[in-house]
Amino acid sequence: MIGRTLFPAIVAAWLLLGAGTVGAQPFLVDLTHPIPTFKPMKDKPMEPDLTQPWMGSKPIPTFGQQTVLTISQFPTNQGHFDLGTFVLSEHHGTHLDTPGHYVNNPQSMEKGGIPPDKRKLAHQLGAGDLIGRVVLIDISGRVKAELDKNGGKPSPDPKVTDFGDKSANVVTADDIGAVEKQLANGVWLLLATGWSKFYFEGTDFAKDPYVNGFNHPGLSRAAVDKLIEIETRKKIRIRGIVSETVGVESGESAKGEDDKWTNSWYAHIRGLQRGWMFVENATNLTQLALAKPGSCTLIVGAPKHVRGTGGPSRVLAMCRK
Repeated sequence: MIGRTLFPAIVAAWLLLGAGTVGAQPFLVDLTHPIPTFKPMKDKPMEPDLTQPWMGSKPIPTFGQQTVLTISQFPTNQGHFDLGTFVLSEHHGTHLDTPGHYVNNPQSMEKGGIPPDKRKLAHQLGAGDLIGRVVLIDISGRVKAELDKNGGKPSPDPKVTDFGDKSANVVTADDIGAVEKQLANGVWLLLATGWSKFYFEGTDFAKDPYVNGFNHPGLSRAAVDKLIEIETRKKIRIRGIVSETVGVESGESAKGEDDKWTNSWYAHIRGLQRGWMFVENATNLTQLALAKPGSCTLIVGAPKHVRGTGGPSRVLAMCRK
């Protein structure tokens, strides 16, 4: 039997795609990057051999190692089945952060925050947690204008391309305020920046143009504060946030004050204890600007593994023009 919390979402999605509606133009957008895979080391089967990629895979930086894929065969008289075994880092590629991804210490816990041992992990997420209406913030035009100052390329030097919290090239408190009327229980806030076109061109995490020395767009600290202020005043909780960057915060907000991650990852520290979830390293978010406002539904195909803090996910948006 379909759960009561999921059934309305399924009905809404069906209607969203134009069933029985004359002239409806439904479309799907895949918001997911592929995950590169590698054969295992001969003497270390749990580790990747980067000299033996599957199908032209190229390694990308990750919080963990590259993905190992071992293919075995199950024979029959008419052929055989290919059977793969993964060794896969949870926070690699397009992936979900559960509320349990971050464990706050007592000093960073806020009034009303969910205690770390009470936050949902991957196997505790219900189907209704992984689907919701989309609220889109599209700042890709501002990001492009800033990049155009440097021939369309990001520079880690903020004097060349500035994506600091005080600039207008990140998601600001005003951007959050502009969508306040759309914010409600269970919505997903999607941050379209166009940044996914730089997605990991090399293997050096900090120097890669995608991370850009932590000079990339995202939620400013003021934007996070504004979102929490709206939630508190309206007595609502969003479901989560989707971004085209390595985190949901601006690079400055993610990096913090020094190389010891002091006061870093601002949205993670404040948001996950509120029950938010994050989808990071998404792509194609700017395509949602083509949809009729308010017509998109997000579906996160997250793994349901016990004690999981998140996991690589196939993320889709169902929309209508």
